[in-house]
Amino acid sequence: MTTFSAKRTPRFASPAAWRELLGPAPAVPPIEGDHTADFVIVGGGFAGLSAARRLKQLQPAARVMILDALAIAEGTAGRNSGFMIDLPHDLASDDYAGPGTQSDQLLTQLNRQAIGFALDAVAEYKIDPAFADPCGKVNGAASAAGHAHNESYAAHLRTLGERSEFLDAQGMKDLTGSEYYLSGLFTPGTLLLQPAGYILGFAQGLRRAGVGIYENSPVLSFSKVGSDWRVKTPNAAISTPQVILANNGHLESFGIAKGRLVQLFLYASMTGEIGLDQLNKLGGQPRWGITPSDPMGTTMRRIDTAQGGNRIVTRTCATVRTSMEASHSDVARAARVHRKKFTDRFPKLADMPMEYEWAGHLCLSLNGTSVTGPIEDGVISACVQNGLGTARGTLTGIAAAEMACGQSSDITVFFSAEEAPKKLPPQPFAQIGANAYLRWKEYKAGAE
Repeated sequence: MTTFSAKRTPRFASPAAWRELLGPAPAVPPIEGDHTADFVIVGGGFAGLSAARRLKQLQPAARVMILDALAIAEGTAGRNSGFMIDLPHDLASDDYAGPGTQSDQLLTQLNRQAIGFALDAVAEYKIDPAFADPCGKVNGAASAAGHAHNESYAAHLRTLGERSEFLDAQGMKDLTGSEYYLSGLFTPGTLLLQPAGYILGFAQGLRRAGVGIYENSPVLSFSKVGSDWRVKTPNAAISTPQVILANNGHLESFGIAKGRLVQLFLYASMTGEIGLDQLNKLGGQPRWGITPSDPMGTTMRRIDTAQGGNRIVTRTCATVRTSMEASHSDVARAARVHRKKFTDRFPKLADMPMEYEWAGHLCLSLNGTSVTGPIEDGVISACVQNGLGTARGTLTGIAAAEMACGQSSDITVFFSAEEAPKKLPPQPFAQIGANAYLRWKEYKAGAE
């Protein structure tokens, strides 16, 4: 009998700030007893929810169940910085450009399918439109080197037939209220999400459509029993012919792709509510998102009352943790860095306290490929999103659902053609080396 058992389940030592902004939610009891389903999805984030929606589009009568180890939007889906980006966004490069024009054009087309899928879900499930704002983003440059990165990226975008617009220092100040940036490169296609609000609204819409979503119900194992899989949680067992694994890095918890996945944590801080006097002192626009010109630099976002209050989010620092948990000291170290990055950019708000500090779990592979496709007969993965969880997670979920239903599309063709993730060096050398490299990249990013 084939059995996959979880060695660990998702756990975080810090709050999911985006979820906290939305206030308390009604308690949802974990699943109990014996059940049957046509499809069981492990994980209720971007990939899992997108897979469920696509399954219901393809097979409206199907019995679909989602099992999540945490409450919906308490995991990484409620911890990211909320950029759903359409253009090439290769985090391993100097300027986000991918491996080549043809590849980047294909990725852009696929990312726009993901964004279209997300906006359709917003309309269908009556999700607050402020939780998925198609306002674009800016690559901010704080140095001559950063501006050169943006010039390089803009030139690459022109080869793709994509438009962008440079902002000078005054334009950046008008946008952000900050005199820190020398220039910026605006691109119009990004959705700026309130990620927890989007995920919660998506889950509520799926529930109304008949999808069973069970929170605080970690999958402990799934075993082949006859022609079905028997999925076990602490208090329940579900029989199903099809399992979709939408648990990103925790794919490795089940022994799948073992020794091939980089378990990465990124860190963010969010201010408390900025008062009216401080807002007037700051100036700038009420809602914007800035990614750094250097991928290892500092991401900043300002949100308004519609997305959870007038606040600023700072995200930078990264660590590899094979334990799949970031420690309190990891978060504290990142928070100290965030404090300086925030103060450098907004000296007028130097005394502004941070209300939330947190870590989010990502999963990468050395060669930038996902694990999306069949694992065993009746088991399909929608995992390893390479730091692009909003758009890539949506795509992997769609692909897994289509594969489970025997459908083919340009999305399934793309993922089916990917190579397997490359094997990592042995531990502990892989983790030590990766963290040393990340610290060097952070240092090299400098003012960015």
